[in-house]
Amino acid sequence: VHEISRDEWGWFGTWAERLVQDVRFALRTLRRAPGFAIVAVLTIALGIGASTAIFSVVNATLLHPLPFPRPEQLVRIEDDLAGLGARDVGMSVPEWQDLQRSGVFDYVSPTWFDDNNLTGLARPQRVGLLSVAPNYFALLSVKPQLGVTFDPADATPGFNEQAVISDGLWRRAFGGDSNVIGRIVQLDSDSYRIIGVMPPGFQAPGRTREERSTEVWPAFGFRGAPLDAATVERRASLFPNAVARLKSGLSIDDAQRRIDALVETLRRQFPADYPTRSDWRVRLVPLKDDVVGDVRQPLLFLFGAVVLVLLIGCANVANVLLARATTRSREIAVRQALGGAPSRLTRQLLTESVVLSALGGIIAVTMLLAVKRSLVGLVPDSVPRLNDISINGGALSFAFAVALIAGAIFGLAPAWHARRLDVNRVLKQEGRGSTAGREQNRMRRALVVAEFALSLVLLSAAGLLVRSFWGMLHAPLGFDAKDVTVARTRLPYPNDPKEDLYATVGDAASFVREVIRRCKSLPGVEDVALGNGAVPLDHPQQDQTQFRVVVERGAAQADQPVFVDGSDVTPGYFHLLRMQLLRGRLLDEFDADQRPSVAVINETMARALWPNEDALGKRLKLSPRATVWTTVVGIVADARTESLATTGAPHLYASLYQVERKHLAIFLRGHVEPSTIARQIREQVQAVNSALPVFGVTTLGETVSASVAVRRFSMELIALFALTALFLAALGIYGVVAYMVGERTHEIGVRLALGAQPRDIVRTVMRHGVRLAIAGTGLGLAGALIVSRAMAGLLVGVRPTDVPTFGLASVVLTIVALAGCYLPARRATRVDPMVALRD
Repeated sequence: VHEISRDEWGWFGTWAERLVQDVRFALRTLRRAPGFAIVAVLTIALGIGASTAIFSVVNATLLHPLPFPRPEQLVRIEDDLAGLGARDVGMSVPEWQDLQRSGVFDYVSPTWFDDNNLTGLARPQRVGLLSVAPNYFALLSVKPQLGVTFDPADATPGFNEQAVISDGLWRRAFGGDSNVIGRIVQLDSDSYRIIGVMPPGFQAPGRTREERSTEVWPAFGFRGAPLDAATVERRASLFPNAVARLKSGLSIDDAQRRIDALVETLRRQFPADYPTRSDWRVRLVPLKDDVVGDVRQPLLFLFGAVVLVLLIGCANVANVLLARATTRSREIAVRQALGGAPSRLTRQLLTESVVLSALGGIIAVTMLLAVKRSLVGLVPDSVPRLNDISINGGALSFAFAVALIAGAIFGLAPAWHARRLDVNRVLKQEGRGSTAGREQNRMRRALVVAEFALSLVLLSAAGLLVRSFWGMLHAPLGFDAKDVTVARTRLPYPNDPKEDLYATVGDAASFVREVIRRCKSLPGVEDVALGNGAVPLDHPQQDQTQFRVVVERGAAQADQPVFVDGSDVTPGYFHLLRMQLLRGRLLDEFDADQRPSVAVINETMARALWPNEDALGKRLKLSPRATVWTTVVGIVADARTESLATTGAPHLYASLYQVERKHLAIFLRGHVEPSTIARQIREQVQAVNSALPVFGVTTLGETVSASVAVRRFSMELIALFALTALFLAALGIYGVVAYMVGERTHEIGVRLALGAQPRDIVRTVMRHGVRLAIAGTGLGLAGALIVSRAMAGLLVGVRPTDVPTFGLASVVLTIVALAGCYLPARRATRVDPMVALRD
C-alpha cells in the first residue's frame, strides 16, 4: 500500500509540475502580447461579471432555500372557487380547524397582516403586524435571540396579549435594550407584553413587501373577540390564507391528494356552503414559490440573456485566439518537429485560454465586491429576499466554474487548430508567418455568424420589452396622477369593540370629514379626498377590498356571488383624480350611513353583470351576508387602478361615509412643498387624533412608476445586454474582416497594380462581411421567434411575433455589420501596391 501511494503521488507531482510550467509559459506569452491580453481579459471579465451579478440575484431569490429547517415541508394553503374563476379567496375558521385535524400537517397557522399604531413612544409609529396562531414560530422552527416565542399548545381565545418583535424594531424603538423582555407596549389601544426578539435578518416568509417587513407578531386563537359569530360560518373568509408544515416523510403531491379527498368529503357534508357550481378547492403551494411570486420569469429571462452575452464574449475571444494561433503556426510546427506531442501542445493552448479566463474572473469578482452595495440598490424593493443578495460563496463558486468553462470553450478553437496543423506545409513556407487554412477560416466565420445570431436574439427581446413598457407607460390611465400626493393612516382597531373610538360608520365619517376640512387649509392644496387605503396601482394586502357581490335578478337574487375589486371613497375622489363619468351621477356628501346604500361602478362591471341592459338603478348586495341592497347610481370609465398591464377589470366604488374602514389613504391635489408636506399632513391628522401615525407619504406619480419597477428593471438590463452584445458583434465582424484584409494584402496589391478601382476593393471586402451578417440574421430571427414566445408573459400590448420589432432589430444589426466591414475595407483601398507586392 505504501508503494502504491508513492506511485500515485509521483504521478500527481509530475502532473502538477507540468501544470505550473504551462501556467508560467502562458503568462509569459500573454506578457509578450499585452494588447491582446487586455482586450481578451476585459471581454471575458464583462461576461463573467454580468453573469455572476445576475446569478447572485437568482441564487438568493429562486435557488437558495428558505432560511428555515426542512424548508421543503413548508407550504401555503389557498382556497379557490374554480367554478367562479376566483383564486385565493380566503379561508374560514372551520376550514382551518378541518385542516388541523386532517393528519397531513404538523402545524397550520393562519396569517393576517395589518398595519398597526404603536403608541406610548415619543411619536406614534406605524408598524407591520402579522397576527399568527401560537404555533407559528414552532411551524417555522426558529428561535428568538432574546426571550421566548409562543407556546404552540396555547388555546387562549382571541389575542393572548403576548407579542414577539423584530430585531429592527427592538433597536429602533427600544435602543437595543436587553431588558425589553416583559415590557408592555400599546398597539392601537391594546396592551401587549413583549416576550421575545427575533434574530437579525429574520423575515416573515410573505408574498408582499409589506408582509416581509413585519415587525410585530401577536398570537391569536382565531376565535373569540374581536371576531364575531362569523367564526363559526364555514364560508366566512376571515383571513387570507395559512402557512403549514407537512408531516415528515409526506411529499407535497401526496399531501395534495389527501387534501383533495378531504375537500370532497366536506363538499358532500356541507352542500349549501360549497355548491357544485363554485367548485371549491384547497391548493397547497410550496412556500418558497409563494414568496418568489411573479418575479421568477423576469429573473430567469435576465439570467438567460446574460448567458448569451457571455457566449458572445467567448466567441469573440475564440476568434482572437484563432488569429493568434495562425500567427503562431510556425512556432507550434517547430515544437512538434522537435518531438512535442500534439496532446502536450493542446494542453498548453487550453491552459493559456483558461489563464485568460481566470484573470477575467478575478477582475470581475473584484469589481463586483467593490460595487456590491450599488448593484443591490439597483434591484427593485419588490423583489423578495433582497437582503439575501450577496457575492457569497455560491456566487464565487459560480464565477470560478464559469471562468473554467468559458476558458475551455474559447480555448477549443486554437487547440483544434493545433491538432490539425500540417507540420510539413508550415515548415516549407518561406514567410515568417502563416495564413489561415480553409477550415480555420470557416470556423472563424461560423463564430461570427453565431455572434450575430445571439445578438439579434437579445436585440429583438430588448425591442419587444421596450415597446411593451413604452405602451404601458403611455396607455390611458383613466385617472390623472399629476400633482397628487398620497399619505396613509390607520384608525385603531382594539380587541375589545367597546374601546373602539370609531365603532360606527358615523364615528369614522366624522373623523374623515374633519381630516378633509383641515387638509384643505394646507398651502397649495386644491382638493382633498380619502379612500380605504387602496391607492391606484398600490394595493397592500391589508388595504385590498374585494366585494363578493350578489346581483338582484328580477324578483330573485343570484345564487352565487361575483368577485369584484372595490374601493371605498369620499365623493371628491372622482374629481380629484379626474375620472370620467359616463352615465348617472357620482357619489355626493348626502350618501351617508343613514341614507340608502349606493355605489358607482366602472364600465367593464356594467357590461359584465348587466349585458345588453342599462346598469343604472340596478341593485346588488356587497356580500352574501349583507341585508341591505346597494343601488348603482353612476358609471365611470375604466381606469388602470390594479395594474398598468391590465385594464377592464370590474370595479365598484362605495361611499366611505356608508361603510366602516380602518385603513385610510389621504389624497391631496395641488402644488405642495415636497419637503414639508409629510409633516403638515401628520400635524393635521394628529390634531384630530394624536395617537394616529401618518406614513407612506409619496406622490401618485411615484406610485405609478413603482408599480412597473420589476418590468423596468428587466427592460433596462436586457437593453444593456443587447447593446453590449451589439458592440461585441461589431468587434467580431470587424476582427474577421480586418484579418481577412491582412491575409489578402498581397492579392489586393496585385489587383490595384492591375488597375482595380478602390470601390471594387471596398465592394469585395464588404460583400464578405454582409454574407456573414445575412447568415447570422437568418439564424437569429429563428432564435428570436422561439425566445419571444417564451417571454410572452412579460409582454403587454405587443405580440411575441411583432414584425416591426424584428425588422428594426435586423436593420440595426445589419448597419452595425456594415460599419464593422467598412473600416477594414477603407484600409484595404489605401494599400501601397509596391509594398503589398513585396509583402
